[in-house]
Amino acid sequence: MRIAITGAGGFLGAPLVRLLAAQGDAVAAIVRPGTTQARPPDLAGAMRIIEGDLDTIGALEAPLADFRPDVLVHAAWAGVGAQDRDRPGQLRNVVAAGELAALAGRLGASTFIGIGSQAEYGPVSGRTDEAAPPRPVTLYGIAKLSAALATQRICAQAGLRWAWLRVFSLFGPRDNPQCLIPTLIEQIGRGQRPQLTACFQRWDYLYVEDAAAAVAAVARTPSAAGLFNLGSGQAPPLLETVVHLRDLLDPTVPLGVGEIPYGPNPVMHLEADIGRLTALTGWRPALTLGDGMRATIAWHRNLVSRTP
Repeated sequence: MRIAITGAGGFLGAPLVRLLAAQGDAVAAIVRPGTTQARPPDLAGAMRIIEGDLDTIGALEAPLADFRPDVLVHAAWAGVGAQDRDRPGQLRNVVAAGELAALAGRLGASTFIGIGSQAEYGPVSGRTDEAAPPRPVTLYGIAKLSAALATQRICAQAGLRWAWLRVFSLFGPRDNPQCLIPTLIEQIGRGQRPQLTACFQRWDYLYVEDAAAAVAAVARTPSAAGLFNLGSGQAPPLLETVVHLRDLLDPTVPLGVGEIPYGPNPVMHLEADIGRLTALTGWRPALTLGDGMRATIAWHRNLVSRTP
């Protein structure tokens, strides 16, 4: 296949680029100027780098027309930090997604795949499937849902296969350092007692390279169209996950469980029903939560060892 990927230097986009290039696909990695994560030297000959951003979609048309993608994966998004999740700037992403879907149609692609979020569902409690009514409460969730609806309509008009993957919680190398797992790795790795809530939550974590494999599976499956939840399909108690991670790092470090109060209206049970994705593509997570944590710890330790 010939696959173009926006956000190719990002947390999910970079491992997706590496996976597809390693599998022999022709990949156009669309990155912001100066991005290096999507340029692994061992795969440099298998991909084309296109620099651009969400504010200048029109500038991508000529290089993408030359590349001739079969599939366009839209993994870029502006404003993913916690401080930006409820700001009006989220809405510019809706326009960019629509322009990209329309561009895919003009280029003669067969498929548009968008990366959505569980935030489109709004507050949930328990195992969630794609039939759950979306009730987003942040501008991030509203923008993701709006982008889904807009690109679905545009793809229908253009005759493109449309797939939208609602991501639950990913972790792995190059994760946002403010997220729980990298924060714990950094703190416990220094022997620091982390402060935590009571950790009564049940939480679905999926290793990012498994998520990349899921996107690739959707791209390769012509019948895989519509909405898909993307998670591990399992939600162990958060305390169990935290203790497991601590024991892998340093079992002597105490945990400050219950030292941080819950905020208002916390989500206590986040779990993706991945039955539809598995049924149509055959994809399942390859790594257990423990194996994913080991790989993530190894990456962090290697990063620390190379830091002057």
